[in-house]
Amino acid sequence: MNENSKFTHQILNHVNGSWIAQAVYAAVELGLPERLAHGPRVVADLAGECHVPVDTLARLLRALTTVDVFVQNPEGTFALTETGRRLCADHPESIRSWVIWWTSNLAYAWAELLYSIRTGKSARTLVHGVEGFEHLDQNSEQAAVFNQALVELTRLTAASVAGHYDFSVFRCVMDVGGGYGELLRVILHANPRTRGILFDRAHALGGALERFQQEGLAERCEFLEGDFFEEVPPGADALMLKSIIHDWPDEKAALILANCRKALPAAGKLLVIGRIMPARLEAIDEHRDLARSDLTMLVALGAGERSEDEYRVLLENAGFNVGRTIPVGMGHTIIEASPRP
Repeated sequence: MNENSKFTHQILNHVNGSWIAQAVYAAVELGLPERLAHGPRVVADLAGECHVPVDTLARLLRALTTVDVFVQNPEGTFALTETGRRLCADHPESIRSWVIWWTSNLAYAWAELLYSIRTGKSARTLVHGVEGFEHLDQNSEQAAVFNQALVELTRLTAASVAGHYDFSVFRCVMDVGGGYGELLRVILHANPRTRGILFDRAHALGGALERFQQEGLAERCEFLEGDFFEEVPPGADALMLKSIIHDWPDEKAALILANCRKALPAAGKLLVIGRIMPARLEAIDEHRDLARSDLTMLVALGAGERSEDEYRVLLENAGFNVGRTIPVGMGHTIIEASPRP
């Protein structure tokens, strides 16, 4: 391959790459990872269980061997790889729900990226007629997938957040908009004298309570239903906003922060946890993840990632003094802020 062909091939790989997401989604919906979790299987048996033609299923399985989800053995059976095991719901590093959420909810909005670029508005609102996350209150199935997807993503950084910041100094930590409370769960395990408050909409709290009960944490945590645009309840000396502010344009983000300021005591802390946009992006994996997240927020919610200076302006306008910034890995940073007297 000559130099020019290499560059052309690189662009084609980028543009054609969406086939992988759809193929992985099809495998997940057919339950193939779970069906292969205990060992190799022949295609005919799998096809019978999935109620699909043998030929088309074989084509899907073969396609996904090229991205290390499955492997085809010499005798013709297919097996699950270590990569593919992350698509099983019971794997400790599962990303199954995120696959479903991305392909069934976000992919359609991405098809209208140009609309969002031209208008700055949410393409998901254009396609589905919904704004924000209110639609999850009326659809328990989608809400469960969304909240579990957030557990899977939060799991990637939760232990690092708990390890890089001393939460033991707080009497009570509130996870604002925390979904099923994955980050709060990890923090409470690491800090046995600290209590917690999980504050979110009703669609998240039932699943959260069940998880905390299973791990013996429910007695140390209060589960409060509400809307952070209306009020953030008092009672905690530390508030966490994990991947929340990037969901909203400046006007709504400012309202959330102002409500947090009202809820905090004078000596309290606000911890904004998320990605920080650098002044210049480069062709590296970390920056590609950041760019994807930024444009995802645009097409889904008409929002986006922010620079450290942009966060500082938002926080100072809401009545906070910005303190430390603490990198915690996976492209995430803790921004620590204190209420301004």
